Amino acid sequence: MQEAEIHAYARQLFEARGPKAAAEAAQKAQAFEEKGDQDQSRTWRHIEDAIKLMRGPHQP
Repeated sequence: MQEAEIHAYARQLFEARGPKAAAEAAQKAQAFEEKGDQDQSRTWRHIEDAIKLMRGPHQP
């Protein structure tokens, strides 16, 4: 997934799920890690990071 696609998807997820979006992305990343799919896991970690950036510096 390209950088622009990751940020677009992160924004959609954040708009749909609100504060729970980062946790959802982290859960998906962990599920892919457990399955051994490192590429998908990295993509979801990147989405998680993009969501955290959108929330701002003082959000957990």
